[in-house]
Amino acid sequence: MPNNEPAANSPGGQGQRSEAWKTAVTVIQEAKPPSFPEGAHAMTLLVEFPPGDPGTPPHRHFGPAFGYVLEGEMLFELEGEPERVIRAGEAFWEPGGDVIHYQDGNNRTDVPSRFIVTMMCEPDKPMLVLVDEDELEQRKDRRAPRPS
Repeated sequence: MPNNEPAANSPGGQGQRSEAWKTAVTVIQEAKPPSFPEGAHAMTLLVEFPPGDPGTPPHRHFGPAFGYVLEGEMLFELEGEPERVIRAGEAFWEPGGDVIHYQDGNNRTDVPSRFIVTMMCEPDKPMLVLVDEDELEQRKDRRAPRPS
């Protein structure tokens, strides 16, 4: 009888069953985001900042965003939370909506920072909106105390 199983050395190991999938996944982050409006769409971005770059000015996203730092360090700050450093291999998320995202800049002056972020975008709204100085002043009581 002919052997119908592919050879072990077939291209790409096709026909072989690997056990690696059982340990190949590591959960980096879990979050319970708000519900998504009908018609929302997802957008995945690669963001790259040169060494020491302050990043995007204070802004907001209308939908939640989920990210992962690939390289370097990001100084991350959301309204109501203290700033924190997120390093390569770590994840972050923000709820979107009315929350101001104060910082996403490169925390390092010697290497670039790179991160991937997937955003849930509400229909007919921009992905990102900058927050003006007047609104920052009106909401200054919502910002966590700054480190000295």
